[in-house]
Amino acid sequence: MKKIFFALFTSVLMIGGCMNSQTQISDNVAVSSASQQNAQNAALTVTSRQTPGQTAPSQQQADPPQKTPATNAQLAEPISNALSRITKKTFGLKVSPGHSPVSPEKFSGYHTGVDFETTPDEQNIDVPIYAACDGKLLMKKIATGYGGVAVQSCTLNGAAVTIIYGHLKYTSIIPSVGQALTAGEKIAVLGKGYSSETSGERKHLHFGVHKGTGINILGYVQVASQLGNWLDGSKYMQ
Repeated sequence: MKKIFFALFTSVLMIGGCMNSQTQISDNVAVSSASQQNAQNAALTVTSRQTPGQTAPSQQQADPPQKTPATNAQLAEPISNALSRITKKTFGLKVSPGHSPVSPEKFSGYHTGVDFETTPDEQNIDVPIYAACDGKLLMKKIATGYGGVAVQSCTLNGAAVTIIYGHLKYTSIIPSVGQALTAGEKIAVLGKGYSSETSGERKHLHFGVHKGTGINILGYVQVASQLGNWLDGSKYMQ
């Protein structure tokens, strides 16, 4: 009887030990699983953090706005503040002695160039004139209707043109014929108004642009269609 009781007692102890061992194993497994989950969460937290200045992989950074390149003028201003001086004779303007923005008017026809006027303060001082482009000086002379005039070769939009500078003081023209000029280089000064230096005209710069390499210094044409041989030089300074 004692042996049976001892055997039963021993079995109970063994079963209890096994159950305790299984409970401990389950607890260890639960702790291990929780630790792994915490580690994964920590890793995800670290991964999701963004370093300042960086963009998350799931987000695409917008491209910066593109700036429109500034358009460079193809002709330099032949006189200071040139565009603001266009107050009387524009390109293509039709004039006659009875219909003109200037008085007295001795010409008739369509204006082949653009006139840059002078101010009252500039009537008795030298007003410098500069090369509007790179190119050789092709001609300088005294011509009726201009006084001193100079012609320079130039290229616009890949095409050859000649530039006419009218109403210059002839003796002030610096470069020699054939000399290469650089845009912005001083050519001369304007002639004195209403004198032989300007062929009796007011003090101003007549600026013409003629297509091709041939020299043509006409200030006016009689047929409007002939203006097709000329360009409005002021449009290339904007």
